[in-house]
Amino acid sequence: MRILWVCNIVLPAFARELGLPVTERGGWLEGSFDRIRRDPGETQLGICAPVPADRASVRIQSGETVFYGFYENTNAPEIYDERMETRLREIIDDFEPDIVHIFGTEFPHALAAARAFGNPKRTLIGIQGLCCRIADVYMADLPYRVQRSVTFRDWYRRDTLQDQQKKFRLRAKNEEKALKLTAHITGRTTFDREATQEINEEAVYHPMNETLRAPFYRGQWDVSKVERHSIFLSQGDYPLKGFHYMLEAMPLILEKFPDAHLYVAGSSIIGGGRSSSGRKYPMALKISAYGKYLRGLIRKGHLQDKVTMLGRLTAQQMKEQYLKSNVFVCPSIMENSPNSVCEAMLLGMPVVSAKVGGVPDLISDGEEGILFPGGKVDELAEGVKTVFYDDELAMTLGGYARRRAKQVHNPDTNFKRLIGIYRSMMTQ
Repeated sequence: MRILWVCNIVLPAFARELGLPVTERGGWLEGSFDRIRRDPGETQLGICAPVPADRASVRIQSGETVFYGFYENTNAPEIYDERMETRLREIIDDFEPDIVHIFGTEFPHALAAARAFGNPKRTLIGIQGLCCRIADVYMADLPYRVQRSVTFRDWYRRDTLQDQQKKFRLRAKNEEKALKLTAHITGRTTFDREATQEINEEAVYHPMNETLRAPFYRGQWDVSKVERHSIFLSQGDYPLKGFHYMLEAMPLILEKFPDAHLYVAGSSIIGGGRSSSGRKYPMALKISAYGKYLRGLIRKGHLQDKVTMLGRLTAQQMKEQYLKSNVFVCPSIMENSPNSVCEAMLLGMPVVSAKVGGVPDLISDGEEGILFPGGKVDELAEGVKTVFYDDELAMTLGGYARRRAKQVHNPDTNFKRLIGIYRSMMTQ
């Protein structure tokens, strides 16, 4: 079988060969690639991914795998560029795939690849997030004045909160078009199954779990080795991720646990940063309306010494932060199957998460973690305090979570399942 993957990231093996930065995103994709490369069987893999414009015609042969580049403006994923179809058609003509496997629908190359291939019965689209559902809840209960607020940074970049929501709506239109051009969809949750069937009820839905990044299969969380009453969020740079809910919950947690501390990975939206020359940006030029709102919540809750922004972390650094934190929190207003929750569970860490999207398919409430209604700050705080009150409960929750995650994210099982899907498509 000749399988062409259409990805939204350059896998590390090829990024290094091209001299491009190695991304920490999409580790599950790297895990699947490594597994297939070790045991290809009857599978020959081609991979294409967006690269800088000057590398857009690249073709690299690495063993039995062929890597291709194409250009896509990933900074403006709401804009559809038909020229991608031409390049993807060139790639398809060169590789001659039996199946085109498109990962994710968040970027316009999903639609371009489906159009370029023109064979729905041999097109497989894997669901990650869903722009159509994200757009509907993007503002995540922000006050109307904040939704309408515009800072200099927002005006200059044409990137207000309302602009961001509009962009997701545009992306959702391309997503819908792509899903209508396939006969096969992979997903992991009741949420993504129902959402995609609303768009294309004729497509065959194949349940398919993800293989996570390699470091998270080693090591195990232990309550005796953590920073007491520390809370870890994997990101918080846009409203959907619910950083503001966590900040609103912090004063309630601090009433009972005054030493509680919040750590947040990812880009810092509340300030800081330097230019390429090393000069600091003035805050007024750097901060977004959402960042400004978060800074206000920090002042209001007297949280200046209670929040640490960690910046972008490698997989190993993320793992270390999981293992030394007392609880992992996912306060998002919408998620499908967040990898951060899955990583925390695989390490055996207690998780407190909003009961939204596909999360209930990952966690049995009260057994493998604690779920709270999305956006309910009081219940978020109670979930965190419950973990802090009872170390034995924390270990029990983490233990059951780890057992569940080891089954769901088993690399061998997931590899066999993926090959089985490919084989079933070949019989049509």
